Amino acid sequence: MKNMMVGAVAVVMTAAVVYAQKVSVDSDPAAPFATYKTYAWLQGTPAPNPLNEDRLHAGVDARLSGRGLAMNTTAPDVFVTTHVTTKERQELIVSGYGYGAWWGGGYGTATVDTYVEGTLVVDLYDAKTKKMVWRGVATATASDKPTKNAKKMAKALDKMFEKFPVGYAPTH
Repeated sequence: MKNMMVGAVAVVMTAAVVYAQKVSVDSDPAAPFATYKTYAWLQGTPAPNPLNEDRLHAGVDARLSGRGLAMNTTAPDVFVTTHVTTKERQELIVSGYGYGAWWGGGYGTATVDTYVEGTLVVDLYDAKTKKMVWRGVATATASDKPTKNAKKMAKALDKMFEKFPVGYAPTH
């Protein structure tokens, strides 16, 4: 009975890991972040849904503004670009229990869960050197509900920009 419970918990935890949002941030410690005051957009890889692309750009704009950067398309200090990709994934989910092949008996089921995994990348490049100075990456399961995706995107951007080295942290 104890082994059955451990197995069931392991299956549930594996599924939770697959569906959890993962966010990572990396930056160039030698970049002069304190001097960055302005930014401009570069073309990236747009989201499949143009409405999500608009939400993404508005979200990044808000977070950069909250860190003290202002849009300046003529002489920016940094360039910003985003990349959004989606990929269909499959997860094998096994439930139930059994005594094993040697002992016979038991029961169980296996199903394949198909879901869409979305990856969001936000890159900043120094306008003078053209070198990447900051990258935020978020990966999560996409929903078929636009409001859920918008909330996940906002949460991912919040997590990314918590570690942004310029300005102050928002108090929301």
